[in-house]
Amino acid sequence: MNYWLIKTEPNCYSFDDLVREKRTRWDGVTNNWALKFIREVKKGDRVFVYHTGKDKHIAGTAEVVKAPYPDPEADDDKIVVFDVKPLKPLKKPVTLAEIKKDKRFADFELVKFSRLAVMPVSPERWDFLLTLGQSAPQS
Repeated sequence: MNYWLIKTEPNCYSFDDLVREKRTRWDGVTNNWALKFIREVKKGDRVFVYHTGKDKHIAGTAEVVKAPYPDPEADDDKIVVFDVKPLKPLKKPVTLAEIKKDKRFADFELVKFSRLAVMPVSPERWDFLLTLGQSAPQS
């Protein structure tokens, strides 16, 4: 199993929207580097849902329920999407400010490449971020 962080603007689509809908297609990504990461996503992988904009925090966790496939709404086969379902919100959202304060995250894509919409998260970082969010590890 791999771990990922996906970003969304909460006024467009929030973690609460995902909980309400129970499942969604994760789309709208066109950056080549982010698309490379999407192609590595597998069914069963775990995902942090990160709110961008003024909030800037990890809101909750989700699970990949359908592996990457060509975006049916795009005219370009290079554009891929995947489907996720919510797992649970973090008890305490983990803010970007908290993450930036911790030297263990100095080379984390979220800190170094702030505009990247999809990025890997190491298992160690995943567990530590869950701890910061006061959530038990999810297997």
